Amino acid sequence: MVNNEELLIGAHTSAAGGAYKALLEGQSIGATTIQLFTANQRRWDSKALAPHDIEMWHRTLLETGLKQIMSHDSYLINLGAPDAENLHKSRKAFREEIVRCHQLKIDFLNFHPGAAIKEAPERCLDLIVESLLELESEVAAGETRLLLEATAGQGSALGWRFEHLDYIISRVENRIPIGVCIDTCHIFVAGYDIRSPKAWNATLEEFDRVVGLPKLYAFHVNDSIKGLGSRVDRHRPLGEGLIGIESFHFLMQDPRTRRIPKYLETPGGIDLWKKEIKVLRELAIPPQR
Repeated sequence: MVNNEELLIGAHTSAAGGAYKALLEGQSIGATTIQLFTANQRRWDSKALAPHDIEMWHRTLLETGLKQIMSHDSYLINLGAPDAENLHKSRKAFREEIVRCHQLKIDFLNFHPGAAIKEAPERCLDLIVESLLELESEVAAGETRLLLEATAGQGSALGWRFEHLDYIISRVENRIPIGVCIDTCHIFVAGYDIRSPKAWNATLEEFDRVVGLPKLYAFHVNDSIKGLGSRVDRHRPLGEGLIGIESFHFLMQDPRTRRIPKYLETPGGIDLWKKEIKVLRELAIPPQR
């Protein structure tokens, strides 16, 4: 069994002032892993990483000992955009994100699959597949694995059904490294119950049947303001929402999920994350016999 100290638990930390600052913030809250934005997530244009920034990142990564680092791509990107201009901008921005991930030797690039704004979901899914395959050579230039984030299904977003994730993965997995990041808030409001061990077991069995548990590489760990099946994405601190703390106890104990890296995106910032990382570690302690 993995020692409690070796469990990979962290949060989405700030890269303001340089990407390496996200590593330092992670260290300050007791994290063993982090997620970050490598560029401004709300702008199409991004500056290339300077050699000094890359050097500082690798030096700080070595000093902090953080592992399994994950980048989150820009919220503007829609790899299934029906508009030709937006699709071009999305693919360009995603390509630039892949380059930055390779320069920083980031393990995972997490992204929302896409949104069916005008077209049928099937057409959007096909465009996402096409977009990913167009980036095959860029992905192959490094070791970063792409992770489809399971979404809440809010608005026109796809990826809220396990079948959407499988549709994409099955068509690209032989050509690019890909997997899934499950967001606990997202799958709950998408209709997958995770409030109890029994519910979690059913959901994991469904994921395994449709996608396959070996393709699950990461968790975003969040409680939810909104209820089961609401398809409204509103995060809440752990144990303070409608999912409940029992769900996260299961996540930290079950052998299928215990070793998978976990990244907090709960509202509240570093003061809350310090507490929640500690809580997750306590929940991971096996019961005394």
